[in-house]
This record gives sequence, C-alpha cells and structure tokens, in this order.
Amino acid sequence: MTTPQSPHSDVISVDREGHIATLWLDRPEKLNAFAPDFWTDLPAIIEHLGDDPEVRVIVIQGRGKAFTAGIDLVAFGPAMMGGGGLESDGSPSTSPVAMRKDLYRSVKRMQHTFTSIADCPKPVIAAVHGYCLGAGLDLITACDIRFGSADAVFSVKETKIAMVADVGTMQRLPKIVDPGRVAELVYTGKEFDAAEAYDMGLITRVCADAEDVQKQAHALAEEIATNSPLVVQGAKSVLKAGENRTVEEALDYVALWNASFITSNDFTEAIQAFIEKRPPRFTGT
Repeated sequence: MTTPQSPHSDVISVDREGHIATLWLDRPEKLNAFAPDFWTDLPAIIEHLGDDPEVRVIVIQGRGKAFTAGIDLVAFGPAMMGGGGLESDGSPSTSPVAMRKDLYRSVKRMQHTFTSIADCPKPVIAAVHGYCLGAGLDLITACDIRFGSADAVFSVKETKIAMVADVGTMQRLPKIVDPGRVAELVYTGKEFDAAEAYDMGLITRVCADAEDVQKQAHALAEEIATNSPLVVQGAKSVLKAGENRTVEEALDYVALWNASFITSNDFTEAIQAFIEKRPPRFTGT
C-alpha cells in the first residue's frame, strides 16, 4: 500500500519509520521560531497524520540547537503591535475595531494550531532539547507525553514581552502542573531547567542530550506502537473525555466505549496470541 505524503511545508518536515511519524520543527537557522506559515502548516500535517491508518504514534522534535525559541517576533511584531484589518474594498483599515477583530481572528487561528495536537487521535510525544520558550510551551502542553534533555530551558516568555500567553499554556499547564507553580512561572516569565520541569511534572523524563531525548522518545513510541492502535487511541479518547466529566460520567463513557469496540479483531488476536504464546499482530480493526 502506498503511504500518502504529508502536506508540503518549508518549516516542518516529516519522517516515517514503521508506525512512527517524526514531525520535525525544521527551521534550525532561526532556532525553529514559529514563522507565519507554521501556524497553517502544522494543523494540516497533524490532521494528515491523524487520518493515516499506518501512523500509530507521532514524535515532535526540533532540528539544530533548540526545540524552539517560540514565536518569530521579527515576523509577527508589526501585527502584534497593531497591524490593521481590511476595508470592504480590500484596502488597509485604520479602524481600531477592525484591528482588534483582525487580531482576535489571528489569535483564534493560532490557538487552533496547537489544539490540533491535543485533538489528534494518535498519541503525540514531545522530545525537547535546548530552548522551549513562549509558544513552544504552548505546543508541548498540547502533547500527551513530554521528555526533555538535560540542557532544556523552558519559559512562559510572553510575560517578558508584556503580553498574556494566549495559545494554550494558560489553559493546559494548570492541568499538568500544580496551579501555584504555574502562577509562579507565568507571573515571573522566568527560565527554568529540565530538572525543575521534571520536579513539577511538566516533563516525565530527563535525558542526557538532544540525541538521547530523541532516542528515548522513539523507544517509547515503538513500545506504544506494538499495542492495538484501536485501544491506544481509545485510551486517549477516554482520558480526554474524563477531563470535563464527573467520575460517574467518565465511567459510563468508558463502559460505552468498550461495549462498542471490545469485540474487535485486535481483542480476538490478543487472546489468540496469549494462548499461542506469541507476540500479537494488531491491525487496528
């Protein structure tokens, strides 16, 4: 079967090996800072990989010296300082309301970029090395699992440039880290290292260096990919559904999920493999 190609991007590249897709932030000369096209390219690629039945796990990592320095302020600075909207005839608008509406729409589009990661049916692992600043934190908080190299440096950097982080960190980080620690990080905008990130639970593993964090992220991805993709994706759906439900509602959700899918071919294969004392061969059906 021919593997469909990911949408083209000048700032993101995708490698595939077996059932693992590696999504590279691929702008190393700019420390993988997020340029304007990143915000449209990433959700298109994530959606493509999410729909590809051959992909079971996605690993996000950065080329060069850093995971990402965050938003590209050189590219976005003028718009963030009040770039205007357009009049009905297409000419630039000087209306403050038009400017604010245009900025609001831009922020919503950027929020969607990282929400596409959280909504991806496949597990997404972030392998962080070097800088992970500003919008980089927004990105990794949308991932399921986060590993960091010993040299990783994190920051809610938006505070230092006189803005409130607005594309995911403020909403997702308090679900990962104690709210008091979140308040400290957000109010100060300070940089913190991998050891502190591990201590607070932002990352679940500290690795030696960039090569090691990527190696360990891929080893975990391979381990996940040996399980039934139907069940792994179901588990992600159940975990996400439980976030905004009572325990009783969440229990009912998982009961309904299993009632719908436990009669799968993968379940039959798991039982047969156990009886025959061999590794199961899951197909996701």
